[in-house]
Amino acid sequence: MPNNTQMESCLSEERGSLVFWSPEVQQRKQGCKVQIIDVFSLQVVTGYVRDPQGRLLLESQPSVAAGRSWSMAKATQLMRNDARPHRWVALQLDKRAWGLFWAGGGLQHCRDLLVNRVSTDDASSALVPATPEALLRLVLDLQTDAQGVSSSLSLNSTPIGNAARSIKDTANPWKLVAWTSLGWLVVLSLTVTGFLVVLERQDRKLELLLQRTDPAVQQR
Repeated sequence: MPNNTQMESCLSEERGSLVFWSPEVQQRKQGCKVQIIDVFSLQVVTGYVRDPQGRLLLESQPSVAAGRSWSMAKATQLMRNDARPHRWVALQLDKRAWGLFWAGGGLQHCRDLLVNRVSTDDASSALVPATPEALLRLVLDLQTDAQGVSSSLSLNSTPIGNAARSIKDTANPWKLVAWTSLGWLVVLSLTVTGFLVVLERQDRKLELLLQRTDPAVQQR
């Protein structure tokens, strides 16, 4: 799992709002598209309304596919003006940012940062355990009908959605098994992304260690 130093390099404060970027600095652009994630309830922002007092309230659903994408400027404005400003993270729509956030520890790291900014009661009442099943349902939008024999997989407006769009299952249990297996493969690919980042970091440490020990051996 990437360490806190690497996680910190992916995070920035944009006008008071927390943003999770790709670790590749050249990919960071103010005009890039993001989704707004509620890190406590594991939901993605779909829009916003105003309450009777005129306060802005972000609306969200437990489905990445249902979430809207926003420009960075618009997202940070919405997060900052929301009545509950310390539960949101703007996640860059980039494959490396996605891998590190969902499978590389970024989600939990953001939770740990934001929990210090909200009251204990507010955080505990909204906190949803980040289990593999919960993340799978969130990312892949797996839904089961009342008979429990059909499901759907919808990934529009996401990096994964560029490869698979709005696949709808029928009441065929074999298709259900197939799409569920596909879902786990997607989650596995995200996990592998985070794992490869860890391996790359370990290789760098090993190379630095060899560079330091080689002169010492020569001096002997």
